[in-house]
Amino acid sequence: MRALIQRVSRASVTVDGEQISAIGPGLLILLGITHDDTDEIADRLADKVKALRIFEDADGKMNDPLGDRAILVVSQFTLYGDTRRGNRPSFITASRPDHAEPLYERFRTRLDAQGGVFGAHMSVELVNDGPVTLMLEL
Repeated sequence: MRALIQRVSRASVTVDGEQISAIGPGLLILLGITHDDTDEIADRLADKVKALRIFEDADGKMNDPLGDRAILVVSQFTLYGDTRRGNRPSFITASRPDHAEPLYERFRTRLDAQGGVFGAHMSVELVNDGPVTLMLEL
């Protein structure tokens, strides 16, 4: 499981011209799921996200955890795009939807996060805060 985590001032997801979800300050997480990911991996990654100390404390140091800030999680199978051979990405390591969607929902629920629409063509807007972007992988 891979998560690209962006600290944002705000973020939103739009599908077919309709805004599906929006958050203020917090995290936008693009989540990629592979074939051998499990419930336990989803739980561990969600717990890791909650514990990350990537927000400024009173002294301006990146030392505060997520706390009450919002989270928006978007499924992103392209995080498993392999471009080592040729110029067209291969997505054979990305999980099939019937395996990935329940894990995406489990991860999102464990974080009490808003989400996009699994498998839909989404427009994602964000305003980076920092910018702070991290890649987590379990």
